[in-house]
Amino acid sequence: MKKILTALGFLTGLISCTGQANTTKIKSMDTSTKDTTTNATSAPGKTDTATFGTGCFWCTEAIFQQVEGVVKVTSGYSGGHTDNPTYKQIGTGATGHAECLNIIYDTAKISFDELLEMFWQVHDPTTLNRQGNDVGTQYRSVVFYHDQEQKAKVEKYIAELDKSGAWDNPIVTSLEPFTKFYPAEDYHQNYYNENTGQGYCQFVIRPKVEKFQKVFKSKLKH
Repeated sequence: MKKILTALGFLTGLISCTGQANTTKIKSMDTSTKDTTTNATSAPGKTDTATFGTGCFWCTEAIFQQVEGVVKVTSGYSGGHTDNPTYKQIGTGATGHAECLNIIYDTAKISFDELLEMFWQVHDPTTLNRQGNDVGTQYRSVVFYHDQEQKAKVEKYIAELDKSGAWDNPIVTSLEPFTKFYPAEDYHQNYYNENTGQGYCQFVIRPKVEKFQKVFKSKLKH
């Protein structure tokens, strides 16, 4: 818990991540083969899924890609009521979806608890439907839980963090059951690594990545 209580250095910058929309339709991700094991001492090769909304997915995709035990990070949309949404539709806030990450991880190398610890530190969980200059329900802080164990752990963390006074304001992170995940358009995937020379990547994403690397040095891929 000590790391969770450190001052947050990862709040969203002043530049919005809203960009030109691609109207290509996308299909939902099939999660029928998801392994619900969340114990980090599990046998090698077993994977589980965490789905987090932390505001703009460009920023935190770059962060979780670096974590040892994370097999795959996909940027996308979840929690809405429209099938096959596009980025343009998401941007209106009318579909109910949140920008989020679908994180596949090796349970023998990292646990859901450890990913949650990172989740709390890479965004501000006390600002309702907002991260920095990005405003709207699509930028809400949210955990889409895949089973009751994940739900119970998130509820416990929220209660403990609020009680500890880690932030001046109460946590407003939404806890929602996972239903469908729609991968975002191709140009959103691996965004930071593919666009490191762009201003947003240089001035907003890179500082967050560098701060994360300092705090979670022992958790990074080698």
